[in-house]
Order: sequence, then structure tokens, then C-alpha cells
Amino acid sequence: MKKDFDGWNDQKKSIDERAHAPLYHEGEVRWCRLGTNIGFEQDGTGNGRARPVLILKGFSRQVCLVVPLTSSQKKNPYHVSAGRIGGRDAFAIISQVRLIDTKRLDQPLVYLEHAVFERIRKAVRNLF
Repeated sequence: MKKDFDGWNDQKKSIDERAHAPLYHEGEVRWCRLGTNIGFEQDGTGNGRARPVLILKGFSRQVCLVVPLTSSQKKNPYHVSAGRIGGRDAFAIISQVRLIDTKRLDQPLVYLEHAVFERIRKAVRNLF
């Protein structure tokens, strides 16, 4: 399937004009406009090329560290269970952790339970 990079570029321009997200919090799951990316980088597949992400670390009002979530279960150490989100099993793709501008953040979904959040955060730390 051919990716629509031109369409994403048009969307990116409008996202760049947005104000930064209102307050966000570590441990929060939000929709995030990840867009259309190269190769095996995780794309946004939902409305507006968005997908749920877990906010791992806030650095400022403008940038934060996130890990994309998926409903696809894989038996590898880079997919860590995040529990049920929106009635579906969710998994953090810790190999896809990335810094984003908070202009990409959209609607909040849920807060992860503290123990689940800490388990995912520990798994990300162990990558390095």
C-alpha cells in the first residue's frame, strides 16, 4: 500500500498552526496525530492520522516523551501490556518511544493505573 505523504504534509501544516495542548500529565493516554511515517515507524491510523499514545515524561508545555499504543498483541519484549483501553486490549510499543511537540496531542482517553504505568516506564528504561 502506498503511503500518502503529501496528504500528511498538508495536515502537518495545520497542526503546526495549533496552540500547544492544554495541560497533560505523565501516565495519561491521549490521541496523538503521529501522521504518516517512513518504513516501519509507527503511523497514526485513526481519524486525522492519530493513534493513542502514553505520555511517559513531560519536559515542558511544548514537548513530551510518548510511546505509541496498539491493539495488536505480539510475543516480543517490545510490546508491553497496557491493559484495556476503550474496551480493547492495548500494548505499548516501547521500541517506538519518541519525543513529540504537544501540538500533536488531542483528546485524553484515560489514565493508566500507577502500577501499569511504572511497569511500562521501567521497560522503556531497560531499552537503554
